[in-house]
Amino acid sequence: MGGVMGHAGMAATVVRHLRAAGSPTAVEPLPRPVLRAVREDERPPVDAAEFRRVLGHFASGVTIVTALDADGPAGFACQSFASLSLDPPLVAFMVARTSTTWPRIAGAGTFCVNVLGAGQGELCRAFAVSGADKFAGVSWDPAPATGSPRLAGAPAWIDCTITTVHTGGDHLIVVGRVEGLGASDSGEPLLFHRGRFGRFTP
Repeated sequence: MGGVMGHAGMAATVVRHLRAAGSPTAVEPLPRPVLRAVREDERPPVDAAEFRRVLGHFASGVTIVTALDADGPAGFACQSFASLSLDPPLVAFMVARTSTTWPRIAGAGTFCVNVLGAGQGELCRAFAVSGADKFAGVSWDPAPATGSPRLAGAPAWIDCTITTVHTGGDHLIVVGRVEGLGASDSGEPLLFHRGRFGRFTP
């Protein structure tokens, strides 16, 4: 959903869901920005390509965030995931405002974070493609608390209900309360570093 109106509509969908669930709403529809020419002294201080290059040195795990709505399963590949709080148990992920999958997750009001293992790089690539049938040939079962897709072979999963959504530049910061979770004790994680997948070497 591109454009300002698309962003506002997306935020409004989230607000409606959170209010219906009795949760605090940290996001309100964004006002239409005042359009004017950008002066030279207002240019961003950091080049976007350099920003990506430098931040790419930070190795991260890789997840697939999934949800189930009236149209079926939805999901996207996500590096920006973190634990947030132990009491209450909260996690967070970041998603681009332009994501076409996010409105479906927001509408569902729930999600499951599937932490990927070292051998699941191709699965991650499939879920990073916009517009494709990402679940074609993918085995999954419903997570116990929310019914969100729990992908087969994922070493760990975290089943959540959306509690709040915050704005963060061109992304949204989604906070979820953990309703259930589980993990296997074997297998290596899938890592992402400087644009490539890798493995953990102890």
